[in-house]
Amino acid sequence: MLNVILKNHDFKYEVAELIKLFTSDFQFVENKSFGMVLENNLLEYNNTLISTSKYYENYELRFESSENIKIDGLSEQELKKRTKEMIKRSMFNVLKKKFNTYVPWGILTGIRPVKIVHNLLDKRMSDEYIRQNLKENYLIMDEKIDLALEIAKRERPFIYPIDENKISLYIGIPFCPTRCYYCSFPANPLKQFGHLRMEYVQKLIEEVKGMAKILKDTNKEIETLYIGGGTPTALEKEELDILITALYKELDLSKIKEFTVEAGRPDSITRGKLEVLKKHNVSRISINPQTMNDETLEKIGRAHSVSDIVDCFNMAREIGFDNINMDLILGLVDEDLEMVRNTLEEIKKLNPESLTVHTLAVKRASKLKEDIENYELTRYEEMIKMIDLSMEYAKEMGLNPYYMYRQKHMLG
Repeated sequence: MLNVILKNHDFKYEVAELIKLFTSDFQFVENKSFGMVLENNLLEYNNTLISTSKYYENYELRFESSENIKIDGLSEQELKKRTKEMIKRSMFNVLKKKFNTYVPWGILTGIRPVKIVHNLLDKRMSDEYIRQNLKENYLIMDEKIDLALEIAKRERPFIYPIDENKISLYIGIPFCPTRCYYCSFPANPLKQFGHLRMEYVQKLIEEVKGMAKILKDTNKEIETLYIGGGTPTALEKEELDILITALYKELDLSKIKEFTVEAGRPDSITRGKLEVLKKHNVSRISINPQTMNDETLEKIGRAHSVSDIVDCFNMAREIGFDNINMDLILGLVDEDLEMVRNTLEEIKKLNPESLTVHTLAVKRASKLKEDIENYELTRYEEMIKMIDLSMEYAKEMGLNPYYMYRQKHMLG
């Protein structure tokens, strides 16, 4: 157990998120004790804030790191931001020496690393300046800096300048055939809640009518529409048809650039449902295997096989869908690098237009979290190899990174 002492500040939340990059076995304490102790002290001297981090084992100092910032001319908001970053840098340097862990994103624990790059590009900063900023202020490794820059530059023509009158609309369908063991989303299994689907669709349409009035009154234009879940295709084809017909009736979709439906799990996809989506000009669908290994599908609570995934994908192609995304999750229970390689080989044969690669996140509301002691999670070093392998395959498939997010408590 790592005992953590904070002196002269109370940034416990930020410090805890940082320490979780290295270990989950820690606690905050008031005083030094026998064993492992990480102490951070914040002091002000001569208009300078100084953060000093020290790591002790059995009262013996092993590692130490200090950072400082000048406080002259900083606004209260900027001072708080810079102070937190400084504290995290000094603690990161000590933790890295202690745990000898590969942490490519440095002190970043948020969900949008690329946002920092966008902010600097907005200020017309050069690539060289951005690289230096990310390396010195956030301790990010070179390969991740390259990735963040690449994605930011690919995103910018589509995101900026931001038009306040254009919006993206998300519609959620909170039903699933079964609940996957890693899922924490509002996803009600059909066996218990399937009888509520039509009633939900009717209530949803009422909400859409209200939203349509708001959009009209505020002169907002829908640019993209996304129906997700849950699993949207957990609805019957007639229910899907009723819902999407109502969307076209109530909303102005005349200037929409992309209409996506997360078709999701193969055990909920039928030819009839795909034909309904095609009839309504859905331009992009997502078929989400998560893995192409049958034994894993069974373990995570999926009621379908790898061959079902292939059949659904080919059926979507036959119906005319030419923009298909596939989702994968790295780090699923008992999967090793070769099983991930098999998944990627099978995906490569299908040749989807886009590939979304997640790493397993242990969510508080998931069955995985409840039964965590029964599973052996993928080790960090193995996860890095899986991520690198997925990037290699994506490159071979001619796919370029265009979006990136991070979740808390992800493996990797």
